Amino acid sequence: MNFTLNVLGTASALPTTERYPSAQVLDVRGRLFMIDCGEGAQMQMRRARISFLKIEHICLSHIHGDHLFGLFGLLSTMGMLGRSAQLNIYAPSGFRPVLDFFMYHFGDGIRFEINYVELMMDAPETVYENRHVELLAFPLNHRVETFGFMIREKMPPFNVRKEAIAEYGLSLAEIGTLKRGEDVEREDGSVIRNVDAAYKPYIPRSYAYCSDTAPFPELAEWVKGATLMYHESTFPEEMSEMAEKTFHSTTLQAAKTARDAGVGRLLVGHYSSRFPSVDFFLDEIRSVFPNADLAHDLDVIEIPFPSDEE
Repeated sequence: MNFTLNVLGTASALPTTERYPSAQVLDVRGRLFMIDCGEGAQMQMRRARISFLKIEHICLSHIHGDHLFGLFGLLSTMGMLGRSAQLNIYAPSGFRPVLDFFMYHFGDGIRFEINYVELMMDAPETVYENRHVELLAFPLNHRVETFGFMIREKMPPFNVRKEAIAEYGLSLAEIGTLKRGEDVEREDGSVIRNVDAAYKPYIPRSYAYCSDTAPFPELAEWVKGATLMYHESTFPEEMSEMAEKTFHSTTLQAAKTARDAGVGRLLVGHYSSRFPSVDFFLDEIRSVFPNADLAHDLDVIEIPFPSDEE
């Protein structure tokens, strides 16, 4: 069951020869969620061998060019390839005139429905769900209206142990009770405890995306326990004044959010073009949160099932 992050771009504001602007694709059991769509996203998708037509959802954090300048080209390509399936786009209210402009000037070849879901919440809300997964959006703290996203698997039903079916002589109704996580109470007063006869097949995985944002107290609670969190780290700690001025985060601020949220792993990106190399960021981050890594363009990261200990 895939839960795979494809990092397409890690630059902030200006692209560099090594880094494209923000764009990611998360593969959840074959369903593709694109998160931000910076300039050059199509080229990176081709390099990563990601199908344009398999993108079902596009999540736009905010209406700054480095997070959406790739969208017009991607939508046009989808139209030229004959896409017919609905495309869902989740974005702040400022996206409506952007979409209207595109459709008015360049929409003749678009034969598929674009379902625009306007983000207006002031706390995490589910904006999409299916049988296995849900997508939540939540506000961030940036210069313009900005949202983060959490994509997480739903808790699976319990599996009943095969040996327990024979041992207890379970009926179909009793099996159903155990699958719901309940104990079985029989007419003779005996109880079959769920913990003795059933188990969770896996612990759900989750991915949190937090870019662009200055730190704020609620964020750690909103992404609490995420298996993997991507958090912007535009500046090193020595540039904390610049980070505060531009409503971005430093290395240590990203690490402290990960620590306070108790996430399984931290991935940072959205690096300032001032730094041809950001390798030194990692020492700062790991001084606060050891299980952290730098994101690089075209990284492919398998998000594992959390262990029971976590």
